[in-house]
Amino acid sequence: MLTRRVGDSLPAACEDWANTKAAYRFFSNDRVTEQEILAGHFVSTARRVLSSAEETFLVLHDTSEFSYNRGNTSNLGFISKLPNGKPRSHPDPHRRLRGILLHSSLVITTCGLPLGIAAVKLWTRKEFKGCNALKRKVNPTRIPIEDKESFRWLENIRQSTRLLARPEQCVHIGDRESDIFELFSVAKDLGTKFIVRTCAKRMTKDGGTSVAEVMTESLAQGVHQIRGRTKEGENYQAALEIKFAKLLIHPPVAKAKRYPAQELTVIHATETSVPEGRDRIFWKLLTNLPVKSLSEAIEKIEWYAMRWKIEMFHKVLKSGCRAEESKLRTSEGLAKLIATLCIVGWRIFWMTMLQRENTTEEPTAVFTENELNILDKLVKPKRHEASQPRSLSNYIRKMAKLGGYLARASDPPPGNLVVWRGFSRLNDIHLGMLLAKGNVGN
Repeated sequence: MLTRRVGDSLPAACEDWANTKAAYRFFSNDRVTEQEILAGHFVSTARRVLSSAEETFLVLHDTSEFSYNRGNTSNLGFISKLPNGKPRSHPDPHRRLRGILLHSSLVITTCGLPLGIAAVKLWTRKEFKGCNALKRKVNPTRIPIEDKESFRWLENIRQSTRLLARPEQCVHIGDRESDIFELFSVAKDLGTKFIVRTCAKRMTKDGGTSVAEVMTESLAQGVHQIRGRTKEGENYQAALEIKFAKLLIHPPVAKAKRYPAQELTVIHATETSVPEGRDRIFWKLLTNLPVKSLSEAIEKIEWYAMRWKIEMFHKVLKSGCRAEESKLRTSEGLAKLIATLCIVGWRIFWMTMLQRENTTEEPTAVFTENELNILDKLVKPKRHEASQPRSLSNYIRKMAKLGGYLARASDPPPGNLVVWRGFSRLNDIHLGMLLAKGNVGN
């Protein structure tokens, strides 16, 4: 139902009271868990990885907040707090946001095609004090990792590595929040690889020299040109100065007895000029992958740049599936709904990326024959397309046209928004065709 009516509320997607009541019962059932909802999808992800000819798979990890700002949120936990405009002397100068946190692990190829979700963790907080408040009371490096929220990074790496069963071919990628020494040790124990953006002050050599000092004195190995887009949607080109070095990285002093030092490669990519209107690019990466040349360093930087795709996946959940507009009243119900929408959101994202790849998949890998016939009748091919063999990319473009994609010569490939709109409209048209034939509703 949620697949047919992407972005609609539960009553609209279920279409009648009986189905709506069944959905409410499902999401409120204590015997149903998020892991059970996603179990079938996890298996399918592993199968797609197993059948792929790729030698390397990128596992993107990231956390996203789903906030619910509505009248009655007393049954929801906290996710963060923001200033409410009152002076600091006020007893409570902050307002607390309620909702759900999602930490997901998305498997993609090195070309960027999403193969599926490998691990998911959903949770909320009974109380939110903030990291700065905790630091005033206790040294965070002395708290066992098992007692921290950041333990989710280790859990998802373990689950996704175990699911894919090819640890040596997996490269786990995370932002600065994943810069945890325990993560490096877990990856070593599992025999898997990682690339993380580092932000902590790491020590090297004899333990008295910082990595920043060593990298500052290192010579640049070359310059790499990249293209990007600002938050306003403007394209830009930047030149990055590349440095890399293999160093012995020591754990924090409080963790030295539990975790041994590791030899890791540090990669620094710094924009050679200071741009106007945006932040200067400065990436500091840590990896256990071998880096012996400039081309290998650039390859690792490009792999890390793929991390934005998991942010796009979370955007699909919020903008396309409208997960934050649900009226479910409990954290447990919302967590199960988001887990279900993860499958729907991945499918939309997968179709969007499929259209951009030179895929050899047949159109029937995504569409039924009825859906293909509908697209052929509704979206007539252009003259130069009429003689071309039917391909999956062409049919996804046809579906995107139903969602408002203009397909002009200068237009970029269709994005997630027009794909999910077209997908939803195609489902409605398909249902109407079945009703007209008398195949449903009897």
